[in-house]
Amino acid sequence: MKRVYFDHAATTPTDPVIAQAVLEYMTDIYGNPGSVHAYGRQSRQAVDVAREQVAKLINAQPTEIFFTSGGTESDNIALKGIAYANRGRGNHIITSAIEHHAVLEPCDELKKEGFEVTILPVDEFGRVDPEAVKAGIKPETILISIMFANNEVGTIQPIAEIGAIAKERGIYFHTDAVQAVGNWPIDVKAMNIDLLTMSGHKFNAPKGIGALYVRKGVRLRSIQQGGGQERHLRPGTENVPGIVGLGLAAEKARVGMDEKIRYTTRLRDRLLAGILDKVPEIKLNGHPSFRLPGNVNVSVIYVEGESLLLNLDMKGIAASSGSACTSGSLDPSHVLLAMGLDHATAHGSLRLTLGDDNTEEDVDYFLAEFPAIVDRLRGMSPLYATRGSISQRCDSASCKESECEIRGS
Repeated sequence: MKRVYFDHAATTPTDPVIAQAVLEYMTDIYGNPGSVHAYGRQSRQAVDVAREQVAKLINAQPTEIFFTSGGTESDNIALKGIAYANRGRGNHIITSAIEHHAVLEPCDELKKEGFEVTILPVDEFGRVDPEAVKAGIKPETILISIMFANNEVGTIQPIAEIGAIAKERGIYFHTDAVQAVGNWPIDVKAMNIDLLTMSGHKFNAPKGIGALYVRKGVRLRSIQQGGGQERHLRPGTENVPGIVGLGLAAEKARVGMDEKIRYTTRLRDRLLAGILDKVPEIKLNGHPSFRLPGNVNVSVIYVEGESLLLNLDMKGIAASSGSACTSGSLDPSHVLLAMGLDHATAHGSLRLTLGDDNTEEDVDYFLAEFPAIVDRLRGMSPLYATRGSISQRCDSASCKESECEIRGS
């Protein structure tokens, strides 16, 4: 049976060359970078090189890169670190309704400590309106945190516009760019980003390694206590093998960015066009053009997402119904609900995320198997027999495709 991996938003395969380098720094070059002997100096040099590689990927300075265990830790340091260090200036934070839980839950904790959090709505495509950001700013606002690209629907936010607003008002701007780093060009200077979160396993580095970009001059307090590693911001012995892997992945992404975007966009468009052509009553979720190259998120009307995943898995196809971090939850996606989808449509969501290791044959295999799976599951759905009232909405002559609730009906 053919095996196809369409879940790159959850994690990516570690590049074999990177994996070999990681192994070398686990078995041969294993010194603690805090040690003064040759073993330690060798590891310290590797960390320094990786810091430069990561900085180049986002047009930052090496001294502005702090290594962490991944996206969640970086988000927590950014939000809580800014909040605690700047409480004398204000206690108000602005974020959006579709953020990852690694942003929303720290915000909930900060609310318990007396901070005020404004959660901005998004439009039907999952985009934040920069004007809503402006309207939400108060004299007490100290931080705006808006993700670069959504992990479920792939919508890319107007980051440069929001960054300009934050800079004009003298407010720190953080973006969770876990899905975007390595997959989309980022220039922290041009976009006026003060803090940026990244995670290595989203772009071919190992799991358990990430970084936080902090622009020079930003007032940020450590939320952990311990040694002096990472200039006291993130104490603890550095994960040298992971850091080496992150650096190499950053360099690979920087050099191959344009070609990767062209390739994955072509595969994505082929996949989406095939789905809409072969399966009726499909709704595309997310922005049709402002979206990550490898992301396809659709709602299959009258079908439950978990059933789709199980049936695809039996055909060797790995996919997701939303965020991998909440895949065990029976609740519908908070992202899709925030975009205005009803519970039934949100429950039928399917996320297919492609990487540059996928092929046209992978796409064609999916398109050959998917229609029969949908037909079988719809045949068991009690809602499918009463679908007429819904379909009639889309047959109206006045129906605008951009506003239609169901694509392909």
